[in-house]
Amino acid sequence: MDVEVPAEATVIEPKYIAGLPDERAALLEALHKPINSPALGELAKSGQHAVIVHTDITRHTPNQRILPPILSELAAAGIKRENITLLNALGTHRPQTEDELKTMLGEEIFTNYRCLQHDGNDDANLVRLGRTKSGHEVRINRHFIEADIRILTGFIEPHFFAGFSGGPKGVLPSIAGAESVLDNHGAKMIGHPQATWGITRGNPIWEEMLEAALMADPTFIVNVTMNRDKQITGIFAGEMVAAHEAGTQFVKQYAMAPVPEPFDIVITSNSGYPLDLNLYQAVKGMSAAAQIVRQGGSIIVAAECWDGIPEHGQFATLLRGSKSPAEMLARIESPGFASADQWQAQIQAKIQLKADVYVRADGLTDRQITESLLKPCKKIEDTLAELIIQYKDRQPTICILPEGPLTILYILK
Repeated sequence: MDVEVPAEATVIEPKYIAGLPDERAALLEALHKPINSPALGELAKSGQHAVIVHTDITRHTPNQRILPPILSELAAAGIKRENITLLNALGTHRPQTEDELKTMLGEEIFTNYRCLQHDGNDDANLVRLGRTKSGHEVRINRHFIEADIRILTGFIEPHFFAGFSGGPKGVLPSIAGAESVLDNHGAKMIGHPQATWGITRGNPIWEEMLEAALMADPTFIVNVTMNRDKQITGIFAGEMVAAHEAGTQFVKQYAMAPVPEPFDIVITSNSGYPLDLNLYQAVKGMSAAAQIVRQGGSIIVAAECWDGIPEHGQFATLLRGSKSPAEMLARIESPGFASADQWQAQIQAKIQLKADVYVRADGLTDRQITESLLKPCKKIEDTLAELIIQYKDRQPTICILPEGPLTILYILK
């Protein structure tokens, strides 16, 4: 989307890292010489069963490029095709359609391998592993736990309350029971000051994710980093903790962006397809902007929202059942309250108590946006012009975030 803004507006985006010149060769190298682990081919043995967890449609992990080398290594180790399961890590998201799975995995993989979709509400396919230090019960997908070789794949990017995606997040929430997700994403956990962008150690949400993932005992992980052109820029494979730590340090080098002071107006994307598929995901773009908008300022977020709010889950119900962000936040933070998707509504409400939020989305009607307690934006330039008029005494400061939640923003103190 092309947007005309005043010449003095500040544009902040991650440092561009070129893609790897030969992705497949680099992937094979990472599988053969992993971080703090034997090679995948050494871990896998003939006759074993393997489960490979992959991200769902809300993430732009290049599954079609990551999975073939992994499958090739398992085959070379003697694991038969019929003993390999691909598990779609839905967390609490909706299942994918058959066409969506074919697009995500490729026709050949979808046709020739067993492809399952995680269901966090399916008690028969969840295994209880114990409780975390916080007292939260951990239940994880049975197919993963009962496999001999348990592989997590994913994409490392900044995350608005888990610090970074990838690593242990591939277990909790990705293949966990719904109640485990709700506990981990509870109001007190979400409200912790360390539960934010770019922080893992000391972040209670991430640390519990790690605790749960270690209970599940993954054999191997393959996490990648990517640039805005969806090219792979780094591959971090091997033992989960060490490989993910290496990946997060790599991302920090190009994603962190300091600013001297807050801006009056911040215009952000939700980093484009596929993360901008619905309003639920677009809260991430709002959160990125909220890090550097002043109290009482304005945020404009552009997200396609072809999947609507969405109507599945409880996010839309929470928004429509509240008269204001303050009321919604008070309800979520009240003792004993628990609802699926409350974490996203809680974060949206906190953002709105700091700044007005305008939404530019072709997939939503003005009514859907206003019922979600937000302000419609038909054209970014028009909304921006109206906001500038409100600053009669001075020229407002404006910041543009073309890649939204792929940037870790912070104010220099």
